[in-house]
Amino acid sequence: MSAKNIPQRMCVACRQMKNKKDLIRVVRTPEGETILDTTGKKAGRGAYICPDETCLQKAIKTKSLERILKTKIDEETWESIRGQLAKQVAEGR
Repeated sequence: MSAKNIPQRMCVACRQMKNKKDLIRVVRTPEGETILDTTGKKAGRGAYICPDETCLQKAIKTKSLERILKTKIDEETWESIRGQLAKQVAEGR
């Protein structure tokens, strides 16, 4: 028997494939709201970003997350992503 497949996703900033659970998912809901998806199961268009300040800065600068989600991301959402990033770093991920 083979080992269980671990889902892989690509970071929108650094473009590296990583384990899905190691990335932060950002979703544009059907209502048009941009939120963090901590469960990985919320409905809507999703994009993944590394829990890394460099990737976050690159995503903001290049607007890659906005382009993939096809929406403008407000400062409040960026701050929420920053908070999630700090939380994951503190947890040692």
